[in-house]
Amino acid sequence: QVQLVESGGGSVQAGGSLRLSCAAFGYDTSSNCMGWFRQAPGKEREGVAAIYTDGGNTYYADSVKGRFTISQDYAKNTLYLQMNTLKPEDTAMYYCATVFDYCYRPFDPNNFKYWGQGTQVTVSS
Repeated sequence: QVQLVESGGGSVQAGGSLRLSCAAFGYDTSSNCMGWFRQAPGKEREGVAAIYTDGGNTYYADSVKGRFTISQDYAKNTLYLQMNTLKPEDTAMYYCATVFDYCYRPFDPNNFKYWGQGTQVTVSS
């Protein structure tokens, strides 16, 4: 049974940092596309960053390039999102997701099959 469990969200002031974690259970995380998405109230879910676990190719939305870093610890079956220089517009529920395939469409939520429950990130000005 595939399970993704996010943690690490919280409230920070603008300019601060947070690191999100996503622990994966129940499947082999090799050769998967894993991604981070976020959804703010009243807005559509948007892709933030993704990584192909076999080789480590990474993908970033323009809005987070240079500020966010996606990484993985294969031994721990855990995905991370280091978020620096946070802005109020980064406020959202953050989700991790995975699909047992290459990252053909890394920012399309319809391309991902399994999702975590989300962790809230709130950035105050």
